[in-house]
Amino acid sequence: MQSLATSAILLLAMAIPLFLLAAGLITSAWANAHSRLMVRCNTLATWLAFSSALVVLVLFVLDPTSRSLSLVSFDLPAGFGAFSISTYINSLTVIMLLLVSFVGVIVSRYSRNYLDGEANQGRFHKWLCLTLAAILTLIISGNLLMFAAAWIATSLCLHQLLMFYRGRPAAVLAAHKKFVASRIGDASLLFAIFLIDSTVGTLEFEELFQVMANYSEPLPASLEWAAIFIVIAAILKSAQFPFHGWLVQVMEAPTPVSALLHAGIVNAGAFLIIRMSPVMSYSEIALGLLAVIGLITLALAALVMLTQTSVKVSLAWSTIAQMGFMLLECGLGLYSLAMLHLVAHSLYKAHAFLASGSVVDSFRAPGINYSKSQSSPFKMISAPIIAIGATLFIAALYDMTLNQQPALIAAGAIVAIALSQLLLHAFKSQTQGAFLLRAIALSIGVCTAYFSLHHGFELAMANSVVPVRNINTAFETFIALMVIAVFASLLLIQNVFESGRSAYCDKFYMHFYNGFYIDVYLTRLLQHIWPSPGSSSKLYEANHEH
Repeated sequence: MQSLATSAILLLAMAIPLFLLAAGLITSAWANAHSRLMVRCNTLATWLAFSSALVVLVLFVLDPTSRSLSLVSFDLPAGFGAFSISTYINSLTVIMLLLVSFVGVIVSRYSRNYLDGEANQGRFHKWLCLTLAAILTLIISGNLLMFAAAWIATSLCLHQLLMFYRGRPAAVLAAHKKFVASRIGDASLLFAIFLIDSTVGTLEFEELFQVMANYSEPLPASLEWAAIFIVIAAILKSAQFPFHGWLVQVMEAPTPVSALLHAGIVNAGAFLIIRMSPVMSYSEIALGLLAVIGLITLALAALVMLTQTSVKVSLAWSTIAQMGFMLLECGLGLYSLAMLHLVAHSLYKAHAFLASGSVVDSFRAPGINYSKSQSSPFKMISAPIIAIGATLFIAALYDMTLNQQPALIAAGAIVAIALSQLLLHAFKSQTQGAFLLRAIALSIGVCTAYFSLHHGFELAMANSVVPVRNINTAFETFIALMVIAVFASLLLIQNVFESGRSAYCDKFYMHFYNGFYIDVYLTRLLQHIWPSPGSSSKLYEANHEH
């Protein structure tokens, strides 16, 4: 028998998406005819969801134990497990509930003014409610099939938002590419669930966690394949190489849709990997594949970002890079760090998109003058030395040493590289002295905050994930070294581009700008196999060139 407090937290968590579902079930015709009332319904539903998430957080902090509740359950034919409407609460669930409901409040409030006067304003808010309801259902799902249903519903509801301007061919093509990628990802996830059920014999997250937490046998081939199919679903959801192009091209949708997509839905890939850690942590092949794809995506997007001039396009490539970084962390088994990254990226990207219209104001603000002359060798060497020293010292305070897994060393190296870039910019500034001291103090503060937050999330997520079984393999060491090499190379290339245009930069500029034409070829292939309505590959190429 569950206690009253346990039942209360589970029922309240299950009610959170229902608030938004109730508003979303209003018909489009009525919503458009009473747009102001629909806006109020949306606002009320999002605030109820966020307030309930806060209560769930408080109750969970008072009793931080994982728990589940099934309201309805029935067996499926052919012995394929049981489908249940259930909820599973642990720290991962609580963090995601609070994050998504908060982003939902912000996006809903912004949309009220942004779409004021639009003929289909009511319809937009209807589908916004349904999309948020699907995401929140995905988060609380305690059953794998319920999770898959919410996963598919999230994509289908988002498709309606992406197609808000149906008269724009570019929007139709981008939404079509997203639709095809999502359907492949859905099939991969469903197949992975089938393999898990046929092997483990359960579709409940809590039971799966209990079975796999102390798993000591070699992972059977069926679960190895299940982990690989989960990786495929994650990379398609999070717009990873080579299926990343659609995320850059969905800017035809209203800005609130971009904010919701980049701050919430695209993070579902990383959430899937973290939620499925009971299976993923035992598959070195799947984690290795995830790490390699994440690293390739990160490097590609970072190079493309060096050439972009459009604010929104640059933000889109930034999201692709951050998703690659996040999945790389998952591939290295750093689930708590990936979760910290997910929260920080969601909050930052929601603000960045919603504030993108004010970017002109930033150019009017006084800036820092940088010297165009080459920095002295002493300064160039001092920056990485200070960064490495600060990173090693603060990492040691949190017991992160060279004897631990290579993935943590790679994470520390990335921090040192980032601090080196910050200090190099400080050395290049024309205002020395006090400004340089502030830059060093800021670097130490950033480093301290990074490791402190990482440690805090590691404690919070301790009972919500199954740690990686093999953490010191040769392959993981190789991946960690590759991560360090790629980030160091990106730092070097960025400084070369910033130092001034050269024949070397000009040679690669156009290739970087066009993303090495990867998406062009994939779009042509897709248009031959499954053409989008009212669009053509020629139209895409024309838009892409602009």
